[in-house]
Amino acid sequence: MMRHHAHPHEHAHPYPRAHRLVRWQRLALYLTGSTLLLTGGVWLAVHYSVGAGAGELPHPWEVWSLRLHGLAAFAGAFVLGTLAAAHVPQGWRLGRRRRWAGQRTSGAVLSAIGAALVLSGYLLFYFASESVRPALGWAHAGVGTAMGLLLAAHRRGAQGRSGIDGGHADGPKGGATTGF
Repeated sequence: MMRHHAHPHEHAHPYPRAHRLVRWQRLALYLTGSTLLLTGGVWLAVHYSVGAGAGELPHPWEVWSLRLHGLAAFAGAFVLGTLAAAHVPQGWRLGRRRRWAGQRTSGAVLSAIGAALVLSGYLLFYFASESVRPALGWAHAGVGTAMGLLLAAHRRGAQGRSGIDGGHADGPKGGATTGF
């Protein structure tokens, strides 16, 4: 029996199209992730070169980069929530298949790192004493950088396992995982 495809150019890949992020989620993830890495890097560079971390008065860029970092963190928490609602559960089910097991592992690690970043950011902002703040801040920065690198590896791993050519499916034709 021949399988009918909703779109004439749709291939008979059993899982990859259905598991790709929809366009808005992908763009939101890349935009918030890039903003978080950029503003965090700017804050570290300014703080420890010409700002309060170098024994000077706080530089205006410290304040604004931290404000933008906090705003992007709220957006990032929202994006992580949307992924936790659709992409993660479906990936967990696909992870039972041998060829997707690596994605299941890297996805679980990404989820744990995301939780660690939210927690450490919260602690830095609300609870960390001045004696703990520098070490916790560097740990937060290291974990955030690691998340960016692991996210890139997670995406490349999915492309390699499924034969994805770098394109993404959007909307109902591509088997989007959420209704947003």
